[in-house]
Amino acid sequence: MSTLDRRSFLKSVAALSAASAVAGCSSTNNTSAILTPKAKGKSVMGLVVPKMDVVRIGFIGVGQRGSGHVKHYTNIEGVEIKAICDIHVEMLDKSIDFVVNKDLPKPARYTGSEHAYREMLTRQDIDMVIISTPWQWHTPMSIETMESGKHAFVEVPAATTIEECWQLVDTAERTQKNCMMMENVNYGRDELMVLNMVRQGLFGDLLHGEAAYIHELRWQMKEIDESTGSWRTHWHTKKNGNLYPTHGLGPVSQYMNINRGDRFDYVTSVSSPALGRAAYAKREFPADHERNQLDYITGDMNTSIIKTVQGRSIVVQHDTTSPRPYSRHNLIQGTNGTFAGFPNRIAVETPPPAIKAIYENEYATTLALWEKDGSKGRKPRKPSFHGWDRDMEKWRAQFDHPMYVRMGEEAKRNGGHGGMDFLMLWRMVYCLRNGEPLDQDVYDAAAWSAIFPLSVASVEDRSNSKNIPDFTRDVWKTGKPLGIVS
Repeated sequence: MSTLDRRSFLKSVAALSAASAVAGCSSTNNTSAILTPKAKGKSVMGLVVPKMDVVRIGFIGVGQRGSGHVKHYTNIEGVEIKAICDIHVEMLDKSIDFVVNKDLPKPARYTGSEHAYREMLTRQDIDMVIISTPWQWHTPMSIETMESGKHAFVEVPAATTIEECWQLVDTAERTQKNCMMMENVNYGRDELMVLNMVRQGLFGDLLHGEAAYIHELRWQMKEIDESTGSWRTHWHTKKNGNLYPTHGLGPVSQYMNINRGDRFDYVTSVSSPALGRAAYAKREFPADHERNQLDYITGDMNTSIIKTVQGRSIVVQHDTTSPRPYSRHNLIQGTNGTFAGFPNRIAVETPPPAIKAIYENEYATTLALWEKDGSKGRKPRKPSFHGWDRDMEKWRAQFDHPMYVRMGEEAKRNGGHGGMDFLMLWRMVYCLRNGEPLDQDVYDAAAWSAIFPLSVASVEDRSNSKNIPDFTRDVWKTGKPLGIVS
């Protein structure tokens, strides 16, 4: 990049950051939610970029999430880690040392200020940038990455306002660069299996889904000066709604072909009282501690209901405060049956032939034993949809996703939330190296992230419904559903 081009780039991204900051302070009302800005470029639905023999990667943020991504990419073929940026020198040096200790070239090092990443973005030897920073940085960093001619891969949520969602979409379309929100749960074994089940028509016509992020995280309040809790805790003092919708919503959206044959229409949201974090602070910190001076307003449990244009319903819940077991729900219901997660269970009216044969053999064996025992007790009943089947092995044998069959063992070996992180990162590079469209695009990032600000707007408005923008600008009507890739 010439000196003039470099100066022009830095000037343009400074202006974009200022615009993002203004948007981040604006409120999301129903009027702004339904306005569709004029497109600034052609659609990036199904975007395919030229094949890359080697994918050259830069990282912004190598804390709890980003450092794991660096480690995974040292084990993935066809990758060069070119540069790493972080304001925390200790974490930055740990990641650089990890790469060097793997006998790989030493990445360039960027630090010194919150905007040190801009210098990294002027490099011409980076193809994609992975952004793992606090939420308020996700949109401006993604925009600046695309403006610099690179593909943006950002942690969840991709945006925190509707305005930011549109900025991501507009920038991706204008630059014709990928902007993928890295929703790792879409690459979990169970989620991939259910997607395969749905694509094979196991559940019939889809009707309803349930998604959640129920994960007790009060302990993060003890992270005062650094780590996730140092900044995430404060979001509970700013907004009352679903702060983190995408982990459960991403897989259900792919089951339902959201943005590829259907789309979100509107959302209605309610929140419970916000009691748990104040109580936890009172119990765990001195009375004069900063955590006891905060006004926690995020309802401990938020429940939102999304209606799609095709008439389907999706329940989305958020609770990172209550003492209860972890769950993402992962429920999908259709005219022939239902799958639900946590724990996994399935009930179908008409099972596939192989599963039906197993049911019949099990029933015959159980019936014979009952008769041999003198027909004592209740007579065994034939398996049916009236009872959950919790034995997943026979279902996995028939419906495990081909990609998991191919890469599952390697994913488990490398780890990262049971292997889903590794599989996601591998798949991202695979698509770029092989000239294939990504599994998630900027429209998914916008639609899934939009539930955050729209749930807040609904709660503020006595739970009245809020329209969800069509970020695809009608392209959802012809978008090709995500296929079952191997």
